[in-house]
Amino acid sequence: MNNRIFRVLAINAGATSTKNGIFENEKCIFQSTIRHDYKELAACGSIKNQKKLRTELVLNFVKESGVELSSLDAVVGRGGIIKPLESGTYSINDKMIEDLSNEPATIHASSLAGIIAREIGDSLGIPSFIVDPVTVDELCPQARLTGIKGVERQTIFHALNSKAVARRVCKKIGKKYEESRLVVAHMGGGITVGAHLDGRVVDVNSATAGEGPFSPERSGGVPLFSIIEMCYSGSYSKVEIMDLIVKKSGMQMHIETSDLRKAEEMITGGDSYAALVVETMAYMVAKEIGAMFAVLSGRADGIILTGGLAYSTLFTNYIKERVEQLATVYMCPGEDELLALAEGALAVLRKERAVKQY
Repeated sequence: MNNRIFRVLAINAGATSTKNGIFENEKCIFQSTIRHDYKELAACGSIKNQKKLRTELVLNFVKESGVELSSLDAVVGRGGIIKPLESGTYSINDKMIEDLSNEPATIHASSLAGIIAREIGDSLGIPSFIVDPVTVDELCPQARLTGIKGVERQTIFHALNSKAVARRVCKKIGKKYEESRLVVAHMGGGITVGAHLDGRVVDVNSATAGEGPFSPERSGGVPLFSIIEMCYSGSYSKVEIMDLIVKKSGMQMHIETSDLRKAEEMITGGDSYAALVVETMAYMVAKEIGAMFAVLSGRADGIILTGGLAYSTLFTNYIKERVEQLATVYMCPGEDELLALAEGALAVLRKERAVKQY
């Protein structure tokens, strides 16, 4: 059974792009990133109303690839902001479609990938899946409780890539992911650092909730009283405060760029403040890794640095200087989410993992 070649269509819908890949087992035979014009998307009126446009573009991608739709074994889409759930590959059932079609899922285009995958899958009579959406929540009880009764921590993090690179590193070192202890730092526009214990992410910072390190675009943890003062100053609306925390702070607020490559050019040009900001961002990542190392009782099989920022030798060296004495550091730069989606679907098609129901 495992010798069979499965053909999978993977769809990852983002705010301004739709990424598509056709895989024969783990090999991507065709891939495309469709960039969407802002005016074209705005004309749809809402993210929900973009479905028809994006579906047509996905089908055109398959047509241009020369691959027959009828040859596909499964379609897999990026999971959106749905209810908290355990890690895994989920069949896209009616209940999931209902949740993907309504708030809060509809505030982000990622919801469309699952909807489009189900529609294409149903039309072909083949299964459709999502894999490890951002709402994967496997926190241990101690990680969930806070000092304010009734306010509990929930997770929004880079589950898809974090889980995928963890499995790849485990395969490399000859361990089962379900029997490993890892710290995984996904570093992109947002930064999330998670403690992976026996196949579960038992603690991780939620970057969209203002936790953990600041990043190129997000505030990370800041003194709470200062934020309260800003909220009641009369200078900001609720939306403006939330946008500040999630979209308009971090490195870009300090040095007017969210591009680490440009920040490095500034440093090379002698900008000492840019150097301080980048080193501080790395310092905070290292500190969060240390915290997750404590969650794992001081024992880990490895520390994984992944995401777009992991391409930077300058940035990752700052981190490694502080943490490499704790455990071996593995570099997995980038975020190959299409491959991660395909791997999740393949595990079910090969019966290596059971498909989960939403």
